[in-house]
Amino acid sequence: MAEHAAGPLGAARVAARRPEHDAASIRAALAQVAELAALLITDDAIRAEPVPDITPSLELLAVPGSALEAPALAELTVALAAMRVVASDLKRLSDRAPRTAQLRVDPPTKELETTLARSISPDGQVLDSASKNLARARQHVREARKRVMDRLGAILGGLDVTERAPDAAVTVRGGRYVIPIRSTARSRVGGIVHDESATRSTVFVEPPEIIELGNELRAAESAELREVLRVLRELTDLLRPHRASIAAAWEMCIAFDDLCARARYAVEVNGFVPEIGGQLKIRGGRHPLLVRDISTIMDMSTPVIPFDLELFPDEFTVLISGPNTGGKTVLIKAVGLLVLMVQSGIIPPIGPHSSLPVVTRVFADIGDRQSIAASLSTFSAHVAVLREILDGAGAGSLVLLDEIGSGTDPAEGGALAAATLKTLTRRRAITLATTHLGALKQLAAETVGIVNASLQFDAETLTPTYRLLKGVPGRSYGLAIARRLGISPDVLAEAERAVPDAERTLDRLLASVEARGRDIDARAAELETRAAQLELERQNLAGLEAIEAELRAREKALDKDARDRARAYLLEARKTVEAALAQARAAVTEATAREARRMVEEAIEKTGGEAVGRFGGSTDLAVGDRVKTGSGKVGVVKEIRSDGRVVVEVGAVRLVIAPDVLERVDQSAQPPNRRTAQ
Repeated sequence: MAEHAAGPLGAARVAARRPEHDAASIRAALAQVAELAALLITDDAIRAEPVPDITPSLELLAVPGSALEAPALAELTVALAAMRVVASDLKRLSDRAPRTAQLRVDPPTKELETTLARSISPDGQVLDSASKNLARARQHVREARKRVMDRLGAILGGLDVTERAPDAAVTVRGGRYVIPIRSTARSRVGGIVHDESATRSTVFVEPPEIIELGNELRAAESAELREVLRVLRELTDLLRPHRASIAAAWEMCIAFDDLCARARYAVEVNGFVPEIGGQLKIRGGRHPLLVRDISTIMDMSTPVIPFDLELFPDEFTVLISGPNTGGKTVLIKAVGLLVLMVQSGIIPPIGPHSSLPVVTRVFADIGDRQSIAASLSTFSAHVAVLREILDGAGAGSLVLLDEIGSGTDPAEGGALAAATLKTLTRRRAITLATTHLGALKQLAAETVGIVNASLQFDAETLTPTYRLLKGVPGRSYGLAIARRLGISPDVLAEAERAVPDAERTLDRLLASVEARGRDIDARAAELETRAAQLELERQNLAGLEAIEAELRAREKALDKDARDRARAYLLEARKTVEAALAQARAAVTEATAREARRMVEEAIEKTGGEAVGRFGGSTDLAVGDRVKTGSGKVGVVKEIRSDGRVVVEVGAVRLVIAPDVLERVDQSAQPPNRRTAQ
C-alpha cells in the first residue's frame, strides 16, 4: 500500500490502520474513499502534499524554554506550506466531495511560514537575514578568519623548503588554524602544537603571532553562535503559541494523504464498496497481492482468476479440498485480507453486489510453526494454535485454518479436525479451512452449517484452474500427479491397491461429478452463445422493423405532401384554364384566341409535370378517345403528335398535353359530347 500514498506519512498511516468494529464507521470510511476515488478518475490534479514527520518538533514545542534546531525549523517551513496548500485544495473540493472536505481545518497563519522561510534555509541553516546582529557577527567572523589565513599564509611562505611539510597548506586542528611543518623545525617556528602526523615527522602548529588572531576569531565565532541560538529560541517562541493549530493541520495533511492513498488504490484495483454487516458474499474477489502488475511482481503472465464465495444464513464453515498448487491457501488468505481491508476503510479488489460481515477477532493457523527452540513439532505447533483459537473464537470471529488435521496420523488428525470444525460451527464463527483428508469431505453431509468447496483442477492436463466450486469436495489427484512426474507404474499400482475402498469410491464419485459439471458448463456456455446470437438477431429484427415503420411513415407523409402540392397545382391550373377560356369566348379576333390558347397550353405544361403519375394517367390512347385532363375537363383526342404529345379538343379549345396527364373515359358511361358555342 505504501506506493499508493502521495506522501510517506499517509503510506505509513494506511499500513498501520486498525480495523474498525462498528458498521456505521466502516460505511462512512468507505463512502469517503469512494467519493474521492470517483473524482480521481477524472481529475488527476487531486493529490496530497508530501509532509515531513514533525512529531519531535511538536513534542519539543510543548516544553517551555526549549529551542528547535535549524533543520527542524526547515522541516516545519515545508510542513506549513503543505498545510496551507492542502487546506486550500480541500476547500476547493467542498462542492464535489463534501465528505473529503470535512477533513479541512484552518491552517496556521502564513506569516509563520514567511518568517521561517526568511530566517532558515531549505537545507537547515540560519540565514544572515534572520537578524541584523547575526549578519554583523558573521561579517566579523569572515574578517577575523581572513586575517588569520593571510598571516598564516605569509608565515608558511617564509619558511624554508626543508622546514615545511610536503604540500603544506593552512588547515584546521581542534578548531584552530594551523600550518604543517617538519618536526625538526618546531623549535624555530615555536607556538602551540595542536596535532602531529602518524609518523610524527610532521606537526601542526599555531605560531605565536597567530594565537591572538585565533583568539579574536574564536570570540567572533562565539558571538555568532550566541546570536544563532537567540534566533532559534525566538523562532521557537514564535511557533509555540500555534502548536495546537500546527498539530491539527498536520493531522489534516496526514488524513488527506491517507485518504488519497486508499482512493488511488480503489481506482487501481477497480474495487467496489461492499455491503457492510451482512452475510459473507464475495463477488469477483481477488487476492490483493495479485491484482497489480503480476508480470513484474510474480513473474507470471496468466490473468488473475476471481472467485465467488457466498455463505447462506445457516452456513458458517467452508471446508475447501483439492490438489496441491490449486490455490486453497491463497483463497483463505484472500478472504481474510479482504475482510480486514474493508474494516480498515480500504475498498478491496472485489466486484459489485458483495457483502462482508463485521468481525471482532481474526484467527489464523497458516504455515508450519514448528520450532526446535520451543520444542514444537509441526503437529504440536498446530495444536497450540488450535487451543488459542478454541479459547477465543466465537460469534463475530473469522477463523482461517490451513491443512487442518495434518502433521499426524490421518485418523486421529481427521477426528481432531472434525471436532474443531463442529465446535466452531456451533459457536457461529465464520471458518474457512483447507484439507486433504478424505474423512473430512463427508463432514458437510453430516453437520448443519458446514459446506464443502473445492478449486477446479483440469484432470487431463493436471493443472489448476483456480475456479471455486461451492458444495462439491475436491479430489487430491496425488497419484495422478505422481504418475505425471514419472513415478514407476509398479509403485503406483501398488499404491492404488492400498487406497481404501471408501476412498476409491468417493474419488470415482467426485470424478463423475466433475465430468458432469464440465458437461454442464460446456452446455451452459453453448446456451449462452446461442442466447447471445438470438438476442443479436432479435435486436437486428427490431431494428429492421423500426426502419420499416419509419419508411412507411415517411412514405405516407411524402405521398400526402405530394397530393397536397399536386392538388394546389391543379387548382391553380384550373383557374388559369378557366380564365383563358373566358378570354377565348370574349375574343373578337383570331390573334386574341391564339394568345388564349397559348396561355392554356403553357399552364398545362407547367402544372402537368408536377402531377404526372399521381392520377393514374394513361399512355395507350388513340384518336377519338374521350379523355379527362388533370383539371377534370373532358375532351376528345384529335391528334397524337410524333413527339408523343396529344392534341385534345375541350369544347372550342385545343390543348397539347402530355399523355401521362390524361385519363381515358369509358365511352358507354359518358353522355354524348356537346360542343360549347363559341
